[in-house]
Amino acid sequence: MKNRIAYVTGGMGGIGTAICRKLHEKGCRVIAGCSPRRDYRSWLDVQKAAGFDFGFSVADVTSGESVSAAFSQLKSEVGEVDILINNAGITRDSSFMKMTPKQWQEVMDTNLNGLFYTTQAVLKGMTSRGWGRIINISSVNARRGQYGQVNYSAAKAGIYGFTKSLACEVASKGVTVNSISPGYTATNMVEAMPAAILQKIVSSVPQGRLGLPEETAAAAAFIASDDAAFITGANLDVNGGLYMG
Repeated sequence: MKNRIAYVTGGMGGIGTAICRKLHEKGCRVIAGCSPRRDYRSWLDVQKAAGFDFGFSVADVTSGESVSAAFSQLKSEVGEVDILINNAGITRDSSFMKMTPKQWQEVMDTNLNGLFYTTQAVLKGMTSRGWGRIINISSVNARRGQYGQVNYSAAKAGIYGFTKSLACEVASKGVTVNSISPGYTATNMVEAMPAAILQKIVSSVPQGRLGLPEETAAAAAFIASDDAAFITGANLDVNGGLYMG
């Protein structure tokens, strides 16, 4: 993996940061993707102080034009992407009866449509070079469902069909396409939940704890490696036994 160019969408969130760091440790040249609203300079300063030298790319994954421009700039300045981690995601939770079209569409645009735009931006280059890794971050709730997350679970479940179908198309061209489904993970967003709700979540996990961002990152690094060259169209659950199916 040394000197491979890796692009991580949502690269400055909890799981995204862990993935960036793990790929950096493996020798990749890592580009952290972020939305135009993100204070990327502060994040980059924190990472550099910790010994991680990342590039960055600003793109709105819900916009094909924004993604195309960002990857075009990246290609001219850094090179073509070898490893794409589609990690960007949002929630807009609501019971379905109260869910607005806006809440539905925003989640679909980021969590599912974003995969289409970013993957199209890199796939031609990967197939022409005969090597590539596309790793899509889904969710345990795409597998089991979750109250108040019809939009999120539907979008994340769509990732499975996207992954398997695309894997069929590019398997003979040296490109693998896989997904990872994390369970509840100790990110700032999850740990900010009310204590009673968080305890209920933890008690539902057979291992009795939240996952660590580094555990999802380790799974991504393995799938991105040459050791995983014969794995494609697969999903890896990282959920402490919360869902086994």
